[in-house]
Amino acid sequence: MVWGNRLFAGITGLTAAGVVGVLVALVAVLAYTARSTLERFGLRFLFTTVWEPAPLNVYGIVPFVVGTLTTSLLALLISIPVSIGAAIFITQHAPPWLRLPVGQLIELLAAIPSIVFGFWGLIVLVPLMRYHIEPALGRYLGWTGLFSGTPIGLDVLTASLVLSVMTIPTITAITRDSIAAVPTSQKEAAIGLGATEWEVTRRAVLPYARGGIVAAVGLGLGRALGETMAVTLVIGNRNQIPDSLFSQGQTIASLIANQFAEASGPLELSALVEAGLVLLLITLAINLGARAFLARSKVPRAGDDA
Repeated sequence: MVWGNRLFAGITGLTAAGVVGVLVALVAVLAYTARSTLERFGLRFLFTTVWEPAPLNVYGIVPFVVGTLTTSLLALLISIPVSIGAAIFITQHAPPWLRLPVGQLIELLAAIPSIVFGFWGLIVLVPLMRYHIEPALGRYLGWTGLFSGTPIGLDVLTASLVLSVMTIPTITAITRDSIAAVPTSQKEAAIGLGATEWEVTRRAVLPYARGGIVAAVGLGLGRALGETMAVTLVIGNRNQIPDSLFSQGQTIASLIANQFAEASGPLELSALVEAGLVLLLITLAINLGARAFLARSKVPRAGDDA
């Protein structure tokens, strides 16, 4: 059955090559479609802060890159501790009868369509932020500059909160599985040395599960970077660089969703496609960075080479 093994290896190799080919083709198609702005603006597209279709026909991606990174990173700042804490509780401290239903509920949250989160943010979160939370933040923390301006609810802070809720299920589910995969002997050894529950979690469990946690954060960040409809409904959709968390703004994804169908001409359409290409490259760069970090910080395990 040598020929069968070779056939199987060939088919799986073609499948793997096909996945890589899809990515390469996607980048090539986007670059070809955006050739007008690539030729006209070159690298200036990445450093220009003005997006003015008419009458200037000037396009710059800076405000939307800032909006995308600000909302995504702030969402992770909120969701990572919540997600890791929930995963630790489910795997380490919850009674056995509670682990399965709570885990299933978290996975169900990950399946909720983004438009539902957007409507929830618009109907529930925006009024709450406008009349209660943001005025209090401005009153007590406005001196920092992060919470300055008029609280209106439709802003970067609200969009970040919606994104954090959307990323929590993904990060929690993968982190839970990573922690659950830690060998019992790893924890028992720490307990045998007199470690407390907190020390077992911090010194034995989390370092061993670090790879899965980094992967979970990467997937959560990927969802936050590419989220469209939920962010579009609550961020305010203004083509400007946010100067505080109370400022209205726009992400790359919301820009494309708002203006693609109403592009004023071929040049604006090309600029929107190039914006999509920039978002794709940002996502790839972040994922490669996460993999490089993971490779450099790998925890030695039993059986690994010294």
